[in-house]
Amino acid sequence: MAKKYEIARIQKGALNADEAEALFAKVDETGHTDEERARRERRHRKEKGASVDVDPLAGDDPSGSNVEKVIARTAVGFVLLFLVGVVVFQVGFGVIRRANTANLSENANVRTVASALRGGVEWGNGFTQFPEDFSVQEADENTGRIEVTVTDTSSEKALECFAGSQVQATAFAVNALLNPKINTVVYHVNVHMSADGEIERTRLFGFLRPTGDVTSYMTFVWTKTQSANGGVNFGCTITGINDAIQDEIRDQITTSFTPVQILTGK
Repeated sequence: MAKKYEIARIQKGALNADEAEALFAKVDETGHTDEERARRERRHRKEKGASVDVDPLAGDDPSGSNVEKVIARTAVGFVLLFLVGVVVFQVGFGVIRRANTANLSENANVRTVASALRGGVEWGNGFTQFPEDFSVQEADENTGRIEVTVTDTSSEKALECFAGSQVQATAFAVNALLNPKINTVVYHVNVHMSADGEIERTRLFGFLRPTGDVTSYMTFVWTKTQSANGGVNFGCTITGINDAIQDEIRDQITTSFTPVQILTGK
């Protein structure tokens, strides 16, 4: 004899398992068992452009939404869009950089020299930028001389300042000395010096600027001369380094095996 709570669960007119299976076997994608109504529904969906074939008994995707495929397509589309954006940014940055880069071998004056220091110069297959604090003392093709001053705010040690400034001075000077009217390039390097004699640099991604006194640190003098056999010589002389800094750099970049230059007067 069935208990009371079991009898209460049996709904009046409810289908048993066999009847439910037989009913759903007759239901098509429109949800109707009547063929005429199903035909009208299919025609209506076709005219409205919203025909969606959904199989409520499908095991793969009963809702017909294809969520996995949509997510995969979206992810692939996002990655492709991101890669295209990166490429476009790089190409655009390169075009803008080249458009704003002055070529001192063609024209050297105060304006083009300032533009080169501000925007950088091409150096071989690369690109060299300069400190944002700079000034132009001279840039004249009539005198054949260019003289500039930069303030290094990115170096922390003497060797770091020497190495970075050497690369910058070389790139700038060679670019300028390729101009047939320029024979001398003077590249002064200043730094901010603290009260205890240490180099100060910018911190916190450039937000904290050094506050020490601006001090002359070193000078690179590049010259261009013709040799006796018709060649061209580029020479670099580094001046303005005090004895303490000079000793510090020499001890870090030389050993007892480093050759000693012997100067002879003629």
